[in-house]
Amino acid sequence: MPNAAIITGASRGIGKACALKLAKHFDTIIINSYSHPDDLAQTKKEVEQNGAHCLSYIGDIGNYEFVSNMINELLHKNLTIDLLVNNAGISYVGLLTDMTIEDWNRLVQTNLTSVFNCCNQVVPHMVTNKAGHIINISSMWGISGASCEVAYSATKGGVNAFTKALAKELAPSNIRVNALACGAIHTEMNACFSQDDLDNLCEDIPLGRLGAPEEIATMVWQLYTSPLYLTGEVIKIDGGYL
Repeated sequence: MPNAAIITGASRGIGKACALKLAKHFDTIIINSYSHPDDLAQTKKEVEQNGAHCLSYIGDIGNYEFVSNMINELLHKNLTIDLLVNNAGISYVGLLTDMTIEDWNRLVQTNLTSVFNCCNQVVPHMVTNKAGHIINISSMWGISGASCEVAYSATKGGVNAFTKALAKELAPSNIRVNALACGAIHTEMNACFSQDDLDNLCEDIPLGRLGAPEEIATMVWQLYTSPLYLTGEVIKIDGGYL
């Protein structure tokens, strides 16, 4: 059966870079986006130019019913899902006291519940095959916490704990679970910051610059091809920031 990789939140940034990188190594790439259908269509076009068949799905990855329908449809296509990259995520910058409960719930649903939704649906397929790899795109703020990004930090801390626990649960089935704790990456998520803010941030990064989405994509591929014994890790890729 064709081998397949799923990348959530793949319309832009890290998700798109992962889709393009993995398209050179997988038969089928499955991509998803909720808010950017035109960008997702462009990603699909570029994935196919890189040599892989591409299936795209527009919908809220934080919605369990949507994810269940998507995964069931994929499995009916007789695909072997070898890799799940949980990348979908949003940010909120501001004081905790300025957040509404709606803001909080939206962040938790998109950043953390989405990881549960996808793993819950994909893991039985991987267990049957006694193989598979789940890579969660997390953040350095899930390790250290960030002022004015309390909710975001909390969701990414949850992703990190989820990763370590699920890795122990799935190791007997030869399924690996790891996470990348990304530093400041040059994506649209940083659009809320002024150029002065970004310059100041770069001064605090020992490497002196923001990371590139392609660097994260390269790490995803290296994790996927790493030894089976590497599981349950949250690996920082942050230019030396922490």
